[in-house]
Amino acid sequence: MSSERVIYLPLGGAGEIGMNAYVYGYGLPGKERLILVDLGVTFPDMDGSPGVDLIFPDITWLAERCDQLEAVFVTHAHEDHVGAVSHYYDQLGAPIYARAFTANIARRKMEERGHPEKAVITAQPWPETVTVGPFAVGFVPVSHSIPESSGLVIDTPKGRLVHTGDFKIDYDPGVGEAFDDALWRDLGKPGVLALMCDSTNVFNPQEGRSESTLGGDIEALVAGAKGMVVATTFASNVARVKTLAEAGQRAGRSVCLLGRAMRRMIEASVETGVLTGFPRTVSPEDAKDIPRESLMLIVTGSQGERRAASAQLSQGKYQGITLKPGDMFLFSSKTIPGNERGVIRIMNNFSELGVDVVDDNGGMYHVSGHANRPDITTMHKLVNPKMVVPMHGEHRHLREHVQLSNSNGFKGVLAPNGTMIDLSAETPTVADYVETGRTYLDGSMQIGALDGIVRDRIRMALNGHVMINVILDENDDPLGDPWCEVSGLAETGHSRAPLVDVLEEDLSQYMGRAGSKTLIDDDKLEEGLRRVARQSTQTEIGKKPEVTVIISRLSV
Repeated sequence: MSSERVIYLPLGGAGEIGMNAYVYGYGLPGKERLILVDLGVTFPDMDGSPGVDLIFPDITWLAERCDQLEAVFVTHAHEDHVGAVSHYYDQLGAPIYARAFTANIARRKMEERGHPEKAVITAQPWPETVTVGPFAVGFVPVSHSIPESSGLVIDTPKGRLVHTGDFKIDYDPGVGEAFDDALWRDLGKPGVLALMCDSTNVFNPQEGRSESTLGGDIEALVAGAKGMVVATTFASNVARVKTLAEAGQRAGRSVCLLGRAMRRMIEASVETGVLTGFPRTVSPEDAKDIPRESLMLIVTGSQGERRAASAQLSQGKYQGITLKPGDMFLFSSKTIPGNERGVIRIMNNFSELGVDVVDDNGGMYHVSGHANRPDITTMHKLVNPKMVVPMHGEHRHLREHVQLSNSNGFKGVLAPNGTMIDLSAETPTVADYVETGRTYLDGSMQIGALDGIVRDRIRMALNGHVMINVILDENDDPLGDPWCEVSGLAETGHSRAPLVDVLEEDLSQYMGRAGSKTLIDDDKLEEGLRRVARQSTQTEIGKKPEVTVIISRLSV
């Protein structure tokens, strides 16, 4: 019996929504040739990762084996699938395969970071395949909320694997390819070893709705508006952007796109031929001169992003355009869990401006790009695999998907991030556990989630900061009194005296009491000063701040 094996290892995206990264391998244990499917990001929040720009999966395990990596395959151009390819290119160095639209987006990212665009290779859809090492990989068109989404057929010497990517069953998506039952059924006819399947909407018991069902309600809403109409949606949902633009056009309004991501997605769609017949748009400069009742803006920022067009409009003005009482703002989107506060803040800002806010309203103005529970079941039955491995979901989604698979007569396998599954045997087994986690893009640097940098930032944000400066002469005697600088703390406390004055008095008394053994030992002195500062601040204002002590010693 051959000792080669087929392995599956999620490094991100299995146990969370976002930063997808799935490794497949074939070969002798420890010497497998590898491919990576998707390499995405997730986005920070002020509570858990303040100041961080982006969050990536920790690919240490894969980077250490980069000589075994044949290629990266990207299923579609959402940031949680393609957003990290350029950031990790130096570490992996493997060619990146994607279909034309996704490749266009990936090349722009590579160019922005100074990497060769030729590293991104445009692949043709199934039945064409890309052969790398022991794998033959085909991009299978599937409907989703962004053009040219694909599942993958991954043929190995041990059998066929099918990776759905993000999908929904939509026979009339407007932009992009319709779901093709016969195509997916044919993929399963040779026999499928394992189906790696989207789990995002596994708890939704309703059949998914088509993108095409939204047009009538959106058109009626826009036609009935009196003032300016502004709508936001995911910039990547090109079909929705087109629906919104057509609604504005039919209502006799000029249409203007605001936000770099919105314009970039439409440009890429036109360049690659996936979008045709998009209504003519006007520039932001021209939009300022168009009567309000004759203008419709389609803007970025559906998830409450602070720097996006929606947030800036809600704070007063963006590119010279302001909203006024009687205008309408439509959220043609679903709020992703974790983004609620940012979205509600924007809604309230608009309310204070007298703008009428319309949200999704129970599905009238938005449909999901992911398969609901009945559609997941349909995928199981079409492909008919030996086993189903849920992916793309939080742990509760994966677990529920396993139970659904079992109830549909398929062996469900629970494999959250870091769980390496050997798919070769009749019964799948856990071959190994790999340490996984997060890597932060902080400014221009990548830092580990456990490096302590963000932890210290959170502590300073919660507790404030005190900096203490002390100078000692060549005899280790204090030269003057300590002095302090405080940040993020109340200026006065219970004693009614300035907090800085109280701290400097208490620290001066401590220096006067300190013995020679403390004064000659920087570590002991620093610890003592820190303790006094925290205790004094706690007494004065009820906070224990982070403290930095700077000890300067003069030498003869």
